[in-house]
Amino acid sequence: MRHQHTGKKLGRDSAHRRALYANLVCSLIEHGRIKTTEAKAKAVKPLAEQMITLGRRGDLAARRLAISKIRSVDAVHVLFSEVAPRFVDRPGGYSRIVKIGPRSGDAAEMVYLELVDYVPGSNG
Repeated sequence: MRHQHTGKKLGRDSAHRRALYANLVCSLIEHGRIKTTEAKAKAVKPLAEQMITLGRRGDLAARRLAISKIRSVDAVHVLFSEVAPRFVDRPGGYSRIVKIGPRSGDAAEMVYLELVDYVPGSNG
């Protein structure tokens, strides 16, 4: 039984799933918006918001926790120096999911997962 085990498996084993989440969060931090499926966006959104909260803390322990989760020192540097300071006055809700319709190949529901202060055309 899966008591107290939340989250989607997304058809992957645990290591593949953790790598997928880390890559999606890195892309979101670097570009401000990513295009992905609805299931992946809903699965990765809590992790992305948790990383921004760590960035708002800004201490060494938070930085090490962020590196252990997303495994990209460059993305963590961008998170702590550029992304998190923009959300200092915001108590939560740093990202949004915007539906854009089905994918033509397999009709999977596609969405944009973006930071709430993202401006289209400005950074990717």
